[in-house]
Amino acid sequence: MRVKVLGSAAGGGFPQWNCQCPNCSGLRRGSLKARPRTQTQVIFSPDSKIWFLLCASPDLRQQVLSARELAPPEDSSPSPIAGVFLPSADVDSVMGLLHLREFQSFFVFATRGVQCALQKENRIFRVLERSNPPVKWQTLSSKGRLGCHLTEDSSGPADFICTTLPLGGCYPDYVSEETLSALPPDEATIGFVMEQGDKRLFFAPSLSGSSGAWRSIAETSDIVFIDGTFWSDDELMRTGRSRKSACEIGHLPLSGPGGLLEQFPANAKGRKILIHINNTNPILDEKSAEHRVVLDAGFEIAYDGMELEL
Repeated sequence: MRVKVLGSAAGGGFPQWNCQCPNCSGLRRGSLKARPRTQTQVIFSPDSKIWFLLCASPDLRQQVLSARELAPPEDSSPSPIAGVFLPSADVDSVMGLLHLREFQSFFVFATRGVQCALQKENRIFRVLERSNPPVKWQTLSSKGRLGCHLTEDSSGPADFICTTLPLGGCYPDYVSEETLSALPPDEATIGFVMEQGDKRLFFAPSLSGSSGAWRSIAETSDIVFIDGTFWSDDELMRTGRSRKSACEIGHLPLSGPGGLLEQFPANAKGRKILIHINNTNPILDEKSAEHRVVLDAGFEIAYDGMELEL
């Protein structure tokens, strides 16, 4: 399985267009040793020909154009993008679907709750129905296994298996109270485990910390992409970006008692990679003490263009 990071930042990217935090202003001035980053987007391929998206980033058009793997072949075949796995209905995870409205059918894998939030609350996503055949919505449970085939013949063994698990968190603010009352809470945010043979990729860019079920998955996966959004719980408040803490908006901070660095299994066997990194996070500064702390703890920090293979 081939894996590529097209985007590694949280919402707004890095630098964020309207932010003058030390990180963003330092990157603009050229005084900060850091990489610019687009919003989180990961792609994977079981056969190096057909590709699937994890999230649908608002930066998706730019990211697709930058990825040679996703270019349509010269024989007039459609794009090699076959499907999109949505971990939540958050704007940062779904807006890229609108870039894929250009009359090509593909699969969208999402929980019933996420589908309802998108299709009932946002009529704009009906543009995906213009292709012939229209985009196909595949319903996922918050705790399940789905065998995925790369061809229409599903009689043989699956080419890869997708396992889902609930990660806590809430539905986005744009979902009305009426719709929200009918949506299962455990379908708001899910993580994905993609298995091919004996190899496992775990993708959890938004980790609320309300459940510890993710730890056993992280311990046994070969590659783990995990929530690196904030360094500290009060980060947004200290930088003047919000009145809410990291935990209040659904992200387990890296540092502090009970933070991700403390909770992550010490005996995990695979690569552990922080992704969905907010523009305010000091780990973006490659000369910072926080950057060194996560590296010394054995973590990698995702960057745009990062490539991996299972």
